[in-house]
Amino acid sequence: MPTPLTPIESLADALESTHPELAAVREVAGGKSVYLVGGAVRDLLLGGGRTDIDLVVEGDAAALAARLGGEMVEHERFATAKVRLDDHEVDIATARAESYPYPGALPEVEPTAGIAADLARRDFTINAMAIPLRRDPELIDPHRGREDLAAGLLRVLHPNSFDDDPTRALRAARYAARFGFELEPETAELLSQADLSTVSVERRNAELLRLAGEAEAVRGFGLLAKWGLIELDENGLELAGRVAGLLSEAPWQGIARRDAGVLAAVLGPWTEAERLAAADPERPSQAVQLARGLSPVALVLARAMGAEWLDRYVLEWRTVTLEIDGQDLIAAGIPEGPAVGRGLAAALRQKLDGELSGREQELAAALAAAREGDE
Repeated sequence: MPTPLTPIESLADALESTHPELAAVREVAGGKSVYLVGGAVRDLLLGGGRTDIDLVVEGDAAALAARLGGEMVEHERFATAKVRLDDHEVDIATARAESYPYPGALPEVEPTAGIAADLARRDFTINAMAIPLRRDPELIDPHRGREDLAAGLLRVLHPNSFDDDPTRALRAARYAARFGFELEPETAELLSQADLSTVSVERRNAELLRLAGEAEAVRGFGLLAKWGLIELDENGLELAGRVAGLLSEAPWQGIARRDAGVLAAVLGPWTEAERLAAADPERPSQAVQLARGLSPVALVLARAMGAEWLDRYVLEWRTVTLEIDGQDLIAAGIPEGPAVGRGLAAALRQKLDGELSGREQELAAALAAAREGDE
């Protein structure tokens, strides 16, 4: 079933209502042609509301950013600049062509191209459209991206696309999962030959983390496995689904970054999490000893594996502290050194297990434990 899109004749109104701050860019452009490009155009056509703003200028990106005022960061190597405009972050790039000296290399930038060459360097047709920032904007769509958007297809712009940048294959899973799109047949054939080994682990992981942050991350990783681009640990997708659910609910909401948690659930390793999941602590103090110091991702993975006792650790036990400290023990005659730590640790264990209440009982228990080693 075709995807309904914003009509071409309504683009001007949609642009103004969705990104009103871009009127200021048009006013200070100084006669230079400036375009909204990429995902912002795609999402505008889909009627999806605000998204990241990417602009291309047929001129100096940094100069345009400077004229807009506000805090600016320039990346001279890639002829780009970032500026804040009405509390929104705007990325501005000089229109450019790119070439790849070898498969998987970072692109070499030639900041002399017009908008047509700039669009030709992009990953998929649905991201290779532009809207000029003028009072009567039109859709610039040399690769028929709107047609593919309506049909729900991902199509690369040229046969060497995945050779130039194999991480585009990972990006394909992100878009396919997010929008429910399919690969165009020739694109699917080209993707099956993508060689991710030609790019660094850091670049691969960066794309996988972006995928893991998607609402449909589990489906996206399933697609990567189906396409033969990753190998999943056994039960990885099921575990990732449980992790995603946990991280959207109390008490786990905010415990760990969602993307890191989902990625770890899919790809492993799970050594720490499996140890926690296998544990069955009888007392709160034992639970704290097992869990304290472990990463939030390990904790949420273990909970997804069945360690239900971690709910109480997160809600209650991890925040339990003593009313006394080391200075109280030293003032009571305990010399500085290991005995102080031993006493405080013993008192905390007893407090966690409900054996102590109040400062006086804490101090008595800590002093008793501190003195045990000296008897």
